[in-house]
Amino acid sequence: MAVTVREGNTNQPVIVLIHGWTCRRTYWQPQIDALPPEFPVLAPDLPGHGDTAAPDGSPLSIGTLADDVVRLIQDHANGKVILVGHSMGGAVSLEAAARLGDRVRGVILVDTFVIDYGGLDEETQEGIHKAFRDNFSGAIAGLIEDTSTGATPASLKERLRKEMSEADPEWALPLWKSLLGWNPEQAFQRLRCEVHAINGGLIPDSARERWGGKMTETVLAEGGHFLQMEDPQGFNPHLVEVIRRYA
Repeated sequence: MAVTVREGNTNQPVIVLIHGWTCRRTYWQPQIDALPPEFPVLAPDLPGHGDTAAPDGSPLSIGTLADDVVRLIQDHANGKVILVGHSMGGAVSLEAAARLGDRVRGVILVDTFVIDYGGLDEETQEGIHKAFRDNFSGAIAGLIEDTSTGATPASLKERLRKEMSEADPEWALPLWKSLLGWNPEQAFQRLRCEVHAINGGLIPDSARERWGGKMTETVLAEGGHFLQMEDPQGFNPHLVEVIRRYA
């Protein structure tokens, strides 16, 4: 995988930043710049995303991406890690943390549960997936609009529409299907660390009722789904605070 590596103190946990579906590691650059220099950082482009090619012949899933993150950590990190995941990256982070056990100091989810994972029946999943099969770029634009708020700059929405629509549906659609059907229950049961969510204002009540007891939460009520990109100066202090707590 293509990965941004920032060195830090060897006695500090490595911060692993996992981007969302059809996104890329550069979306974390404002956070990489803001994280205290003592913390080492890994920020990969997951398979199919950014500068990392999709694998030949095998569909991507939340499980395969979690396995890739585990291998990345085994290859590039010594000691403890803190996993930070935005959107789908939160699902991947939880699954990777469940596999890594005591190596993980904590998981930080960034607006992951804007979809009520585990609460979508098959008909709902199929309806959402069909829209992307029928008109991928149009559905991407709709997704971005639906997960934006008044705090989301128009320039950011345009950038996201352009860049996320560049994803190849051949790998993006199977991964989207896997994400819609993902149920975090088993991952939560296997975790050996704490979980904190930094959420915008769009998390549905059903998701909070279903999973809120599994984590602590910070709510940036005006924020949309890409809150770490919308307002890095407002978001970053909360991220650093949680990282220091887990470190």
